[in-house]
Amino acid sequence: MKVAVIGAAGGIGQALALLLKNHLPAGSDLALYDIAPVTPGVAADLSHIPTPVSIKGYSGEDPTPALEGADIVLISAGVARKPGMDRADLFNVNAGIVKSLAERIAKVCPNALVGIITNPVNTTVPIAAEVLKKAGVYDKRRLFGVTTLDVIRSETFVAELKGKAPSDVKVPVIGGHSGVTILPLLSQVKGVEFSSDEVEALTKRIQNAGTEVVEAKAGGGSATLSMGQAACRFGLSLVKALQGEEVIDYAYVEGNGEHATFFAQPVKLGKNGVEEVLSYGELSAFEKSALDGMLDTLNGDIQIGVDFAK
Repeated sequence: MKVAVIGAAGGIGQALALLLKNHLPAGSDLALYDIAPVTPGVAADLSHIPTPVSIKGYSGEDPTPALEGADIVLISAGVARKPGMDRADLFNVNAGIVKSLAERIAKVCPNALVGIITNPVNTTVPIAAEVLKKAGVYDKRRLFGVTTLDVIRSETFVAELKGKAPSDVKVPVIGGHSGVTILPLLSQVKGVEFSSDEVEALTKRIQNAGTEVVEAKAGGGSATLSMGQAACRFGLSLVKALQGEEVIDYAYVEGNGEHATFFAQPVKLGKNGVEEVLSYGELSAFEKSALDGMLDTLNGDIQIGVDFAK
């Protein structure tokens, strides 16, 4: 198994690389790439950790050596949010980065499973899809927007509020990966009851949790450590799926187009990526209203990506 982390010298990339070094199956190869010259040093640093995962770092303009033979590519390259910025402000820089990386992936490892972390995910995933289509190698089963951070935040906040062990809490999260497009399905959380005030406050907190971190870091960055954890969790789901395990997880994928071309929802993963897009089940009245209210925003985000790629 070869996993490539693109953007590996950044805050998310380093956290993700550390976790993968510790959790990938024995005999895996971990390739780290970033434009920053420090990347081989990050790999050297991590190589001293005694786990049976080999690691190599690459820097410079061309990610090809890191991508060659990759089974899974996780992309966290890009600029982080600062106070006062929303995810749209990131767009101009990060859209160009994702576009050029997708062009390389199309040439070097078109069959890899590709997880995009780079924000704004609602828009960067459609950009990658358009680039892969243009190259004639697009397979919707193999492209994912990583929305796991919304899931782990939801688990944490619900567990805190209700005095539960986080490992006992499962919260489905659907929609997109910014602001109102993030919809935690609190009505489906087993073994807990929420008042309507709690549902409203929790939903808002989950939707704005990224801003919570940006403001707390006071100009020092955005969510890197929790995102590294989330990306590792999703990356390991992809690894298990490629090894033949049946895995169900949540991701922003091209589904049946009921609400939008791309939508975060439960998917059954297998050796070819998405084996089946699953139903997200019954929604409460609050959730139905929130879903209806987000669709213009989500579809607008997707269209921006399609237009940019073209």
